[in-house]
Amino acid sequence: MKLENTIAQRKKGVLELCILAILEKKDAYPSDIIEKLKEADLLVVEGTLYPLLTRLKNFGLLDYYWQESTSGPPRKYYQITSTGLSTMEELKTSWNQFITSVNQTIQTNINHE
Repeated sequence: MKLENTIAQRKKGVLELCILAILEKKDAYPSDIIEKLKEADLLVVEGTLYPLLTRLKNFGLLDYYWQESTSGPPRKYYQITSTGLSTMEELKTSWNQFITSVNQTIQTNINHE
């Protein structure tokens, strides 16, 4: 088993939650989203981000609008929808339950050694 693959899969599993959380704070251009993810040590490339944004939009969790740019063509900005906000809250709850379960399992195994 390659540790890098396991870590990469774990990160991919929470990217949707992270994207929704970023957009909860403010609307963002895809490169801004990538930058926020990088700041959190979740390295993501455009080839990973754009399909996620499209999927989240198709599920009604995100919407977008075009905004004029001073440095080129108009930019597509993503924003979270009300459905996205409620889904994000459910994902947060599920994530926190998952973390608690994993930590409990890890601690139980440490205590029994």
